[in-house]
Amino acid sequence: MPNPPQSSAPQFDPNGFPAPEPKPKRGMSRTQKILFFTTGWLIVLMPFLFWWNTWFGRHLSDPQLTEYLHDDKKPRHIQHALIQVGDRMSHADVAVKQWYPDLIRLANDPVEEVRNTDAWVMGQDTSGAGFHDALLKMLADSSPMVRGNAALSLVRFGDATGRPQIVALLQPAQLTAPVNAHVVDADRPGTAIHQGGLLAKLTTPGASAPIEIRSPIPGRIRSVSQPGANLAAGAEVAVVDPATEQVWEALRALYLVGQIDDLTAIRPYQRDLPNIPDHVRQQALETEQAIRTRAGS
Repeated sequence: MPNPPQSSAPQFDPNGFPAPEPKPKRGMSRTQKILFFTTGWLIVLMPFLFWWNTWFGRHLSDPQLTEYLHDDKKPRHIQHALIQVGDRMSHADVAVKQWYPDLIRLANDPVEEVRNTDAWVMGQDTSGAGFHDALLKMLADSSPMVRGNAALSLVRFGDATGRPQIVALLQPAQLTAPVNAHVVDADRPGTAIHQGGLLAKLTTPGASAPIEIRSPIPGRIRSVSQPGANLAAGAEVAVVDPATEQVWEALRALYLVGQIDDLTAIRPYQRDLPNIPDHVRQQALETEQAIRTRAGS
């Protein structure tokens, strides 16, 4: 059956009074539509702009490389330029020699991440004038990662002077309390952590701000004192095992320059354990064999 026609008679509320006619819905004004569209666009655009400005793979022109290598206010710009210079060096691009003086200068940069990247880059060209001497000086850097990268680069020069620093790359980082303190916050064992990542916060009586204990290396937290613990000065706060990539690079270098005394640090990585990847375990076995062959044992 067809639907009955809708009545146009006035509607009444329960008290018998005429009900007010419904107000027509108002659409968005032009200004509201523009604001809504702009907000949505910014939500999409801002993460892209952040990624674009921090992504080290973005190509830099020669003038940009020069500009970035001297941008002391933005260390990530310097790192970006260094990585691109290193990539071009690995492809035997002779044009990058114009920036070699900058690489030597940056070996003394106040920012640890810049020195760390610079140490790696200088190892890409063993013919670079001044690189060898700069890397030797970096073996005394305050950062274990800079010392390690300098030592790894020196191996490319056929120089084993940094062998102790390479062995140190296989060792866990042990962090201690600088003073008597109380743990108020901490990460959890088994958590991956980047270089400079926060491990724990400690407080001392009368201190205006907590003491932050940060990891000097990338890796995984083996142990860390949990909130509520009281620590004496010099007591262990945390132990961080080195990252897989760091261990693998150290083992590869020791394959070339390692000595019998280094086997104590190498053998833990030969174990068939879940936290030791197969390629690392295999490299550890091959490194020991290479060392024994050189030693004639």
